[in-house]
Amino acid sequence: MGKLDFKTAFKYPFNRAKGMWNILWIFLPIIGWFTLGGYGVRIVQEFSKGKFKQLPILKFDSDLKLGFFMFLKALPFVLAYMLFGIIIDMVSDTINPWLNLIRIFTEIFVIPILAINFMNKETISSFFEFGIVKYVFTNLGDYIVAILKGILLGIIFLIMIVVLVGLPASSFTKNIFLADFYRRRVK
Repeated sequence: MGKLDFKTAFKYPFNRAKGMWNILWIFLPIIGWFTLGGYGVRIVQEFSKGKFKQLPILKFDSDLKLGFFMFLKALPFVLAYMLFGIIIDMVSDTINPWLNLIRIFTEIFVIPILAINFMNKETISSFFEFGIVKYVFTNLGDYIVAILKGILLGIIFLIMIVVLVGLPASSFTKNIFLADFYRRRVK
């Protein structure tokens, strides 16, 4: 499969529209959140394999388990990134306010590709595989296009919130272009 086109990405959540009802699990605190988290990981894994046909069927038990364990596995990275942010804040306040650009740079060019890698490999160490960032910079134009397409798709679905389909559609497709980039450039 070639590069994911915008039309396919837009149509993705509507190809099995009843799957968008899964967003309602958000109203069940903790259990629903972990279930949606696991479901989101499975969606990214399918995107990364080039499966853009339709939303998968939510598997409550396995998605809940996946979401819970992915949350636990992400904690070391989240804590490390929080420490990084604190250090940047302290240094930028006292030495150079331009150091905040390092945080912005990290949030645009490093964190997204590491998150996709983490969701695909499901290991703690995969969140720390900084070597894959080279694929972002060797394919910088393609990466920026993926980010911009994702933003545009998010804006379109944000507008569609008026008809109530925008929220689930954007929730289930937010990483579609980055996962496609990962499929084509990293794997």
